[in-house]
Amino acid sequence: MKTYSAKPSDVTRKWYVIDASEATLGRVATKVATLLTGKGKPMFTQHIDTGDYVIVINAAAVQVTGGKMDKKMYYRHSGFPGGLTELSMREKLEKDPTAAIFQAVRGMLPVNKLRDGRLARLKIYADADHNHEAQKPEAISVKESK
Repeated sequence: MKTYSAKPSDVTRKWYVIDASEATLGRVATKVATLLTGKGKPMFTQHIDTGDYVIVINAAAVQVTGGKMDKKMYYRHSGFPGGLTELSMREKLEKDPTAAIFQAVRGMLPVNKLRDGRLARLKIYADADHNHEAQKPEAISVKESK
């Protein structure tokens, strides 16, 4: 029995829609990262990008648990002495509602040559409107079952 290895010409990409207001940030980001890498497909191959397109809507209404809105900090550095800037999650969401989801998904993807291409297939919108209806995206629920 031979091992199957996908070729870039064999890859067929589907479109999915995920509502970020249904679950917490980590659960949404995990599901998005899995779809972008294509790990749920039987044709998954490590060195070939077999992932799908993902549209995330309602990013401004993302949920977090505990006191993460005020305690979770995002850092960036200008490169100059004393150039460290920090923003809380609440400030980050006020400034750009899509940034928190993008950064969470980016952190869950493997650091290799395929990451930029996978992130290019991620479309994040702050509200429920998106302009990808022509692609006929399939809605996926990430609701937590209790």
